[in-house]
Amino acid sequence: MTYCLAISVNKGLVFASDSRTNAGVDYVTTYSKMSTFVWPDERICVVLTAGNLATSQAVLNNIRTDLEKPNSKMNLRKGPHLYEVAHYIGQLSQKEQRQHADAMKKSANGGAEASFILGGQIAGQPSEIFLIYPQGNYISASPETPYLQIGENKYGKPILDRIITPTTSIEDAARCALVSVESTIRSNISVGPPIELAMHTSDTIQEPNRLKLTLNSPMYKSMQKQWNEGMRRACARLPRFEWENAQVKSD
Repeated sequence: MTYCLAISVNKGLVFASDSRTNAGVDYVTTYSKMSTFVWPDERICVVLTAGNLATSQAVLNNIRTDLEKPNSKMNLRKGPHLYEVAHYIGQLSQKEQRQHADAMKKSANGGAEASFILGGQIAGQPSEIFLIYPQGNYISASPETPYLQIGENKYGKPILDRIITPTTSIEDAARCALVSVESTIRSNISVGPPIELAMHTSDTIQEPNRLKLTLNSPMYKSMQKQWNEGMRRACARLPRFEWENAQVKSD
């Protein structure tokens, strides 16, 4: 399992992902779930992956191969709109799953399904994010829910629901994304560091700002400490029960 998310705000896009691909008592592996493709001043595409690692890798390999073929009918650079690129990735995923469907039915390791998040911007068009399901279809984010998640999403969802709106600054959205991933890491062993983060400012079609945080990164430690302390302070300020107030008066 893994956890990836993308946030769309008025000023741009934020992407975050963990790097754990397998977890057990004595076996943990990591693999980057974030791939960026940038053609300066033309378009930027960021792809996040979750699910079967072999399917995810095969899809990314096919994406890169199609980019190298001048006569390819479709690739990340040829789609006139980003939703067409999302459809293209969904088709690649479906092709890989069908190719291995019979073998996966006999496997004890689960299915070949994979999910993807595609985000980015084509020059002259708005920045967008899409969630591509294992079935190949896709949805986009909305002003009411301006974020998308794949993988182990339940632990990191509450902060996004409470904080993120279209008017949230891109920096605050990035901080929320980090807390969302860190909260998931704390609650689920199948999600783990390093955390990768990318920020794309709308209408600036260049390499996004990126960083990678490990458990020992100063920013990661500071984020953990301040968030934990802030939660404790907030809990301590919650309204008292009636019997607590009565006890205070009697004392």
